[in-house]
Amino acid sequence: MNPIEQFELQRIAPYFINGVDVSFTNSALYMLLAAFAAVLLTIGATSRRALVPGRGQALAEVLYEFVASTVRSTAGKEGMRFFPFVFTLFTFILMSNLIGLVPYTFSLSSQIVVTFAFAAFVITLVILYGLYRHGLGFLKLFVPHGVPAPVLVVLIPIEIISFLSRPVSLSVRLFANILAGHITLAVFGGFVVMLLGAGAWAALSPIPILAVVAMYALELLVNCLQAFVFAVLTCVYLNDAIHPGH
Repeated sequence: MNPIEQFELQRIAPYFINGVDVSFTNSALYMLLAAFAAVLLTIGATSRRALVPGRGQALAEVLYEFVASTVRSTAGKEGMRFFPFVFTLFTFILMSNLIGLVPYTFSLSSQIVVTFAFAAFVITLVILYGLYRHGLGFLKLFVPHGVPAPVLVVLIPIEIISFLSRPVSLSVRLFANILAGHITLAVFGGFVVMLLGAGAWAALSPIPILAVVAMYALELLVNCLQAFVFAVLTCVYLNDAIHPGH
């Protein structure tokens, strides 16, 4: 099996408008599934609002407090106005990552176009809110405080390039980690199949099986961690829009 085959886009319902491909693909399907899972977890699990929460409600409340504390500690109390956005982004990425770990499913975060769209939206929000709140004062973000004027000639272009590279680094970090993990699992799974069909070498098949189990546990951790990292960096960038001079 080709380990890259699992990342291929497939048309489920082909459709073209004036030659433009607007087909419903497996990527769109799993976006809907991830959104439904996030809604089911947050709204469905907390609909009863029981005094003694069940497992679903407890999990939803833990995620809520976890993201809320992350926003407060990173962007301050004023950053809580962006809590719904950060929480939605976090839960959607988390659900898409976890769904992608189910065998024979499709991983959204392994698509660079998806992760870059998330990152570009975050940076666009940062720029628009920064200009809305501070006007041209938002440009203080590129002028470090207390730096001598001659040094600013070199430092300001570096700060601008660093800021513009944020959506690239933000998207590639998520994409590369998920892609590499899924490829590794597929390769080790292929080793198991090859050894089972290799006659006398079949006795060695438990070795890659144990490796797959260990890698799967590690991949579960990485998938959750990457959703958290994406949310934290989003809060850091939003803090720059709230306090550009800091």
